[in-house]
Order: sequence, then structure tokens, then C-alpha cells
Amino acid sequence: MSETTGDGRSAGAGHRGRPRRGTGRRALLTGAVGAFALGTAYGQRERLEEWWWRHSGADVPRVEGEVDHPGAEWIPASAANLRRANRPRDYTVDRVVIHMPEATYDITLRVFQDPSHRASTHYVVRSADGHVAQMARELDVAYHAGHRGYNERSVGIEHEGWADDPSYLTDAMYESSARLVAGICGRYGIPVDREHIIGHNEVPDVVRICPGPHWDWERYIEMVRAV
Repeated sequence: MSETTGDGRSAGAGHRGRPRRGTGRRALLTGAVGAFALGTAYGQRERLEEWWWRHSGADVPRVEGEVDHPGAEWIPASAANLRRANRPRDYTVDRVVIHMPEATYDITLRVFQDPSHRASTHYVVRSADGHVAQMARELDVAYHAGHRGYNERSVGIEHEGWADDPSYLTDAMYESSARLVAGICGRYGIPVDREHIIGHNEVPDVVRICPGPHWDWERYIEMVRAV
């Protein structure tokens, strides 16, 4: 991807040529001073950008095994399947995305621990008992939505099962997921409604069906509000 300047020209593309005949020494000196000041400004901007990244998410102190949701089990995804950040400082968190992986709980964990998969989620909820595994810190950007902007602004939750099989949608899963989402919404001030708690199939430019036609959104939102 080529980087462009504000007027659409390629960065670094400029006019090269000698000064016109008759240009005075004073004008040349003035131009040199201006070029020096411009170069200094660019240098300062680059140093500021380096400072910002050096003190962003990559260097936030972290405790191995620490979780954001009480009672969650820390089972980390491969570092290749997420991007370290410092949310919400780096990116505003204002969405929760609900998924179904088309797989069992155990297989879902293994897939997200595989560095070649290039995807992960923050949480996985087990069907039988509602047990929650946390695979990425909420600080970080997990690759779950298939859309960079939504990855950066959301927390992703996988729910064991298949979109066309309602038997996986147990009371234990709904109740556990509702507590999890209520906590996320409380931490980031996210409204508990269908604009801010969405299915993966509602992410723009993504062709997915999860969590599928059997997911009871009305019941689920009411459960999140009741926590």
C-alpha cells in the first residue's frame, strides 16, 4: 500500500531542479532555513510517534494468567492471532460481537492456539455448564470479526456449538454469557441494546450466519439487563 500526502500525491514525490537564474542569496538562505525548520518538524513528529508506540499497549504491564472476567479460566490464544494494544486508550470499545464457532469448546480452544489460524476471540463459553475461557485480554485486539475496525472497537465471544443446532444453546450458556457481557458493558459504558451487542453476521462487509437463527436475542438482551 503506497502512502500518500494530503493532496493525494505519493509521499516523497517532489520537484527537483536548480534555482532560477537571478534568485538572490537572501532568498536562498531563507529557503534553506525553511527547509531546515520543516525537516526539524518532521523529525520531531517521528520522535513523537515513536514515543507514542513505545508507551502504548506493547509495554503495558501484564500479569500472566490475569483475567478481566471473574471466574474465567486463562487459556491464551497464540500471539499471532491477536494484536497487543492498550484499549480503551488506543481504541474506544463500544461493541460486543457474539459468535458460534461451528465446533466444540475444546476444538475452538485448539484452533485459536494455532498460530497459523490467524484468528482468535477474547472469550469462549462452554455449552454444558457455561464455563468461560479467556483467550485474549480485553486490552488487546483479537482477530475475531473479519473487519479491522470492528476488531479494534469490540470484544468477541464464541459460544460452543453450531448455528443450525439449537441443542447447544443451554440455559447455563445463556446465563453465563449474559453475566460476561454485562460486565463488559459496565467496564466500557456500552449500552445494553441490539445496536451495541451484535451477531457476527451483523458486522459490515462480512458474510457469516453466526450466531444463527436459533439465538434468542430478545431473551438474551433481557438477561444481560437483569444482571
